[in-house]
Amino acid sequence: MKLALLDELARRPLLGDGATGTQLQSLGLLPGACGEFWNTEQPDRVRELHRRYLAAGADLLTTNTFGGTTFVLSNHDAATRMHELNVAGARLAREIAGDRAWVLGDLGPFGGLLEPLGDTPAEDVTRAFAAQAAALLEGGAEAILVETMSDPEELGLAVRAARAAGALVVLATYAFQKSPTGFRTMMGTSVPVAIAAALAAGADVVGANCGTELSLDDYTRLTAELVDAAGATPVIVQPNAGSPVLRDGKISYAESAAEFAAAAPRLLAAGARIVGGCCGSTPAHIAAMRAMVKN
Repeated sequence: MKLALLDELARRPLLGDGATGTQLQSLGLLPGACGEFWNTEQPDRVRELHRRYLAAGADLLTTNTFGGTTFVLSNHDAATRMHELNVAGARLAREIAGDRAWVLGDLGPFGGLLEPLGDTPAEDVTRAFAAQAAALLEGGAEAILVETMSDPEELGLAVRAARAAGALVVLATYAFQKSPTGFRTMMGTSVPVAIAAALAAGADVVGANCGTELSLDDYTRLTAELVDAAGATPVIVQPNAGSPVLRDGKISYAESAAEFAAAAPRLLAAGARIVGGCCGSTPAHIAAMRAMVKN
């Protein structure tokens, strides 16, 4: 599968899917609730999420396991359910993907700080990521997506853990924001340093998602910097649909599907090989990008 996915990526750009959390909320998930519970408690709704993105034209379906480490699940008194929830999440995505899409097993941040800035040993985090990755692969994920990272060390631990668990393809993305000195992660890491760390860890695809207060024009500029730092390694870019705004008691995102469609050629021209969406993006956003990516 590594050769199949990466060979296809070398042949043509691929289209990722969009947001998971905001879409699950549109299907009834309460804000603050554990979305991973739905992998076993509301599987039909998770299937529907994946089905909508597949129908929109996504080549890559991302499992509903962003908060699936034992660290994050412990906040919901569910650390002991890590294996069950991740296997179930991967199986749901694999069932819908069939032979039309690849399944990316999703690993998000563990939710704390590594020593010495924090109190969590790197060894404990590595074990958590490896266990989650193994469960996702068992459930049928064909690649592991390490996403929304701020700390290059944490990203490196996750990439290496996924590889040790047997992942043949690992994608790794950071969340960037604008600063007086350019694009930086929340930890203050620049694009070249962040991407160098991802490459050193062995990521097959590198890039960005979920940027804080970044416009689509900002993402175009960020993409060019990512491509320059990545060299020959493919780049993935999945923007938010603008910054979240509270309207009538509900969170909304300003950038439309049409704006995503208009941005897709710019992202590709800047060198991205995979484009999709993150927070606030919908199947309509992905469908609008499809015509620009698959032409």
